[in-house]
Amino acid sequence: MPESPEVQVLAEFLAERLAGRRVDEVDLIEFRSLKTRARPLSSLVGAEVEGAARYGKHVDLQLSAGHLVVTLGRHGWIRWNDAPPGDLEPDSPPALATLAFDDGGVLEATDAGDWVSLGVSVVDAASEVPAIAKLGPDPADESFSRADFDRAVVGRRKQIKAILQEQESLSGIGNAYSDEILHAAKVSPVAHAATLDGRALDRVYDETIGVVRGAIAARRGIPIHELKAAKTAAMRVHGRAGEACPVCGDTIREFRFASTTAEYCPTCQTGGVEL
Repeated sequence: MPESPEVQVLAEFLAERLAGRRVDEVDLIEFRSLKTRARPLSSLVGAEVEGAARYGKHVDLQLSAGHLVVTLGRHGWIRWNDAPPGDLEPDSPPALATLAFDDGGVLEATDAGDWVSLGVSVVDAASEVPAIAKLGPDPADESFSRADFDRAVVGRRKQIKAILQEQESLSGIGNAYSDEILHAAKVSPVAHAATLDGRALDRVYDETIGVVRGAIAARRGIPIHELKAAKTAAMRVHGRAGEACPVCGDTIREFRFASTTAEYCPTCQTGGVEL
């Protein structure tokens, strides 16, 4: 699942690469991905790119004719080709929508899932997309404060991992970075926020900012087609079940609940108890 560090670098790449370019052609391959039927993708033909931005896990391509918001969902991404794409590698995810530009480059919105999770919306402002309008404060933003964190977390009778992934509470964090944050903070993923003492809350706040902003800094300069691999390689506990914890050497465990999983270290996070 794309999360804020990689999506931030993707948006920065698009802003730099596409500024001033004109949309020459569009193609909507998967009609279910278009969320604004009254504003077709074709309405962007002839428009000039003015910039790009990130909102949570969404990319906002800002054009003279409106905004193209790509909601990446669970398996979505954006692929860039400096020339019209040829034959793809066998494991390459299919493009659901494409934009071709006046310099010959092609932007492809892709989805690697078995069901369509990626969405594209043509709007006058990014805030018209319901999922963006509901986003909570973003820990990657320099304006993010302890007060923002406390409003989202303190006193809630809900598992802390679930709160970190709840986009209406804190935007941009998903399954992977919530595992990384809680491991660094030495907090159990299933602890309810209301049970955390002041020192634990301090650690979760500090690591939420540190992990997210540190990952953004670490990803800058990496080509966008390598960002997913770079994210995977950087994980300390997420996706590492069965491996040794890099802090204490205990074996990292996986805990399954609802429709998701958590990777954690019993010694570092749960007092030696396996979930």
